Amino acid sequence: MASFLWTLCLTVLFLASGVISAAPKKPVDVPFGRNYVPTWAFDHIKYNNGGSEIQLVLDKYTAGTGFQSKGSYLFGHFSMHIKMVAGDSAGTVTAFYLSSQNSEHDEIDFEFLGNRTGQPYILQTNVFSGGKGNREQRIYLWFDPTKDYHTYSILWNMYQIVFFVDDVPIRVFKNSKDLGVRYPFNQPMKLYSSLWNADDWATRGGLEKTDWSKAPFVASYRGFHIDGCEASVNAKYCETQGKRWWDQKEFQDLDPAQYRRLSWVRQKYTIYNYCTDRVRFPTPAPECKRDRDI
Repeated sequence: MASFLWTLCLTVLFLASGVISAAPKKPVDVPFGRNYVPTWAFDHIKYNNGGSEIQLVLDKYTAGTGFQSKGSYLFGHFSMHIKMVAGDSAGTVTAFYLSSQNSEHDEIDFEFLGNRTGQPYILQTNVFSGGKGNREQRIYLWFDPTKDYHTYSILWNMYQIVFFVDDVPIRVFKNSKDLGVRYPFNQPMKLYSSLWNADDWATRGGLEKTDWSKAPFVASYRGFHIDGCEASVNAKYCETQGKRWWDQKEFQDLDPAQYRRLSWVRQKYTIYNYCTDRVRFPTPAPECKRDRDI
């Protein structure tokens, strides 16, 4: 209900202002096998409704389970509908991310950190470029992600990386190569998702351990949408660069309505941002101002 009311309020506000958001194209739901294959603990992946829905199952007999995309991609729009582990999920991590394959790798992460029953999930995002990460941001969600499916999407082009939750932008990482910041642009990435035990760090810095008496832990998936420039792992550029919908002008920056949504998330739900952490980083990273994190 809270999510519906928030969407309704935003719609009224945007219509009144005359601003139309340049939202990514609507994802096209396909069966799991169209775009993905299992990668580990195959017997802990359950298929339902002809493969249109799968479940990852974590128990004490395996460290986790997961899957990856068949192809590698340079830029595009990638989306998944996920229902998180319900109940006492402390110590577990459900991840959905893009990653390249070499030592100086690029990576774009959604990580959902489980918690004790009644405590909110934490969504952590991160961006690695040229092997450098340490760009963590953490937020609470404005809904219970265990009650129903919600959509988690990444828009990646030459100009920006945008993380979306149900069409609400929660983070932007701009191309700041002119500021000396490496940007993911020439390493194809596969998509991955996994459910695994990370109780050495995931919940309250590792203080809360996985309670295996609550197992099995189950995360459910639908959608499996990929709309990207498929490339070989060694490709350095996208052959259709500049011609796809995500390259067009309206997707080179957020519009004012989207920036208002992002500001709402920043003000009400952000609990950690590397850009404002003066203990770890006495001097903010060069991209922080451009990304409107400070």
